[in-house]
Amino acid sequence: MLDYGKFILNAGKFYGDSEKDKGIQTSEDAKYYARSIKFEKFNNEGQTMVTQFTVKHEQNIDCGGGYIKLFPTDLNQEDMNGDSPYYIMFGPDICGAATKKVHVIFNYKGKNHLIKKDIKCKDDEYTHLYTLILNSDNTYEVKIDNKKVESGSLEDDWDMLPAKMIKDPNFQKPDEWDDREKIDDPDDVKPEDWDKPEKIPDPDATKPNDWDTEMDGEWEHPLIQNIEYKGKWKPRKVENPNFKGIWVHPKTVNPEYTPDVNLYKYDNIGVLGLDLWQVESGTIFDNFLVTNDAKYAEEYANQTWGITKDGERKMKEKLAEELKIKEMDTVIDSDKYEL
Repeated sequence: MLDYGKFILNAGKFYGDSEKDKGIQTSEDAKYYARSIKFEKFNNEGQTMVTQFTVKHEQNIDCGGGYIKLFPTDLNQEDMNGDSPYYIMFGPDICGAATKKVHVIFNYKGKNHLIKKDIKCKDDEYTHLYTLILNSDNTYEVKIDNKKVESGSLEDDWDMLPAKMIKDPNFQKPDEWDDREKIDDPDDVKPEDWDKPEKIPDPDATKPNDWDTEMDGEWEHPLIQNIEYKGKWKPRKVENPNFKGIWVHPKTVNPEYTPDVNLYKYDNIGVLGLDLWQVESGTIFDNFLVTNDAKYAEEYANQTWGITKDGERKMKEKLAEELKIKEMDTVIDSDKYEL
């Protein structure tokens, strides 16, 4: 059994309101975390479903997850782990400079499908609001801090269904089709004096006076770069008179494709959970919301995160300024001591 990290209730080192900004915070480094809450099961058939929460990486996280998952109601919460089947995974994930993205993963027919678009997440130390809107017309919208950052259709932006059109297997590029825009100039010839060695013996080098042939072997001139070396000769390129353009493979309807108007739909949604790994702890999660009203979700965000976010930033800036003054005083005192 995994030794899971502990969540604590905390507003963090800086906040807009010491009570309103309290959330559940990861508190142990290099740990897996698992926490979930069960609610009355529902399905989102014919409805919009909004999943929303806030994340604050006040530890300036370098590697760790900040996402949530929606599970079916039959999830064994005591045994929830990375292999537990889920419906939706959504939220930021950071690992070094290469990975700073928002995960949007949907489970369809037992398989998890990652979004094909790259959505950049926030990577500073402040609290940020993440919102996923899933509509019954198989469209979606992702918002960060109540502003749209991505949208589209489930069919286009995930590989849940086979492609509508595929390359027609009855067509192949004709053998005589020439798609080379440029070719080697048949009239271009390599100059007779082109071939020069890349390295040559250093003409200014001399054998050391203490060189012992019996002990050191036969002395050889050290090699230096040959300034006359021109590299490998290649003929110049010219327009290809037989160029026909890039051949485009004709497409045909994919016989394996069948549209599904219910890509968005999930039955028996009943658990919201955090299932993640963090190298450095300190992330605070708060303001969890699952609703069928996008307008309400926006208003709820404005009445929670929206009210305290400016105060949080001001407190962070004040603490940074106080720290700077303290460090300057320490340097001054140190200089006095040396004198």
